[in-house]
Amino acid sequence: MIDLYFAPTPNGHKITLFLEEAGLPYRLIRVDISKGEQFRPEFLDISPNNKIPAIVDHEPADGGAPLSLFESGEILLYLAEKSGQLLSGELRERHVTLQWLFWQVAGLGPMLGQNHHFNHFAPQPVPYAIERYQVETQRLYQVMNKRLEQVPWLAGQHYSIADIAAWPWINSHARQRITLEDYPAVFNWFERIRTRPATESALQKAQLP
Repeated sequence: MIDLYFAPTPNGHKITLFLEEAGLPYRLIRVDISKGEQFRPEFLDISPNNKIPAIVDHEPADGGAPLSLFESGEILLYLAEKSGQLLSGELRERHVTLQWLFWQVAGLGPMLGQNHHFNHFAPQPVPYAIERYQVETQRLYQVMNKRLEQVPWLAGQHYSIADIAAWPWINSHARQRITLEDYPAVFNWFERIRTRPATESALQKAQLP
């Protein structure tokens, strides 16, 4: 059994998407970040960076004590290796997948997160920051669109943890002032993932109390 410490943010949705897709049993433990629950000592023992998601795997492959992990990219990589799903064992495909996973965690997520912040949460408008992160958001969508014009999935021919990592951020495109139809290949990719049964199940569970 895997305990998933969760809030319904793009990074939180990554892990429910994977767990539903892979069919791994898990328990959803909600962390109310609006109330500061991410700063509780018992949560910091699991996620010292006071961020969700985090997991505790009570049945790690080495048979040892429960294993706790934080950082969404590492959690996806760990779960893919644990389950043998959504990450190829073939050398080239594996590393293409990982480069797009790292592209998401190092670029797409942080830049779109800054877009969200300065468009919706900054205490006062900062026009330079709004423009800077809007332009970078558009550039990243263009990079993704070009890739998906060439192949059906970010890693190539197979759905993978790279797609799972990126999709929840693209799901927030309206908050980024992005018209998805302006990026046809991304739009097609987005819809194919949105209608997967595992995606529908993950989003439904995220809305439950």
